[in-house]
Amino acid sequence: MGADGEFRLAPPPLGQGPGWARLAAAVAEQMPSADVRTIYLFRPYRREGREWGTAVVTRDDPDGRLRVYTARYMLVVRGKERGQTRVAVEEVGLSPAEVIAQVMQATADRMGDAEPPLEADRGIWYGA
Repeated sequence: MGADGEFRLAPPPLGQGPGWARLAAAVAEQMPSADVRTIYLFRPYRREGREWGTAVVTRDDPDGRLRVYTARYMLVVRGKERGQTRVAVEEVGLSPAEVIAQVMQATADRMGDAEPPLEADRGIWYGA
């Protein structure tokens, strides 16, 4: 129960739930799920009846580096527009694999996030 006396549901596990599911579908439209190598999930945040989530998705590139995408969603969780979602998937660059984890940690540090993003394989959205 929240401080205001209202019951609150625990959030779904990171990477799961309606916003993440729509984001996973948008990523799958841009690339076959089998091409996804790693998904870095940043903890979503809620404010004013909306939830925002961000993931960084990588896939192999023929030159040996990783192609890097930023995937974001905004889900309306309260009010008349509840359930409406906006998603965006954008290719942002190429990077050596060993650099990606360092960049993810630096991004979390810069945002003031106590936890780095969760590193997951494609199974979190697409099964094994």
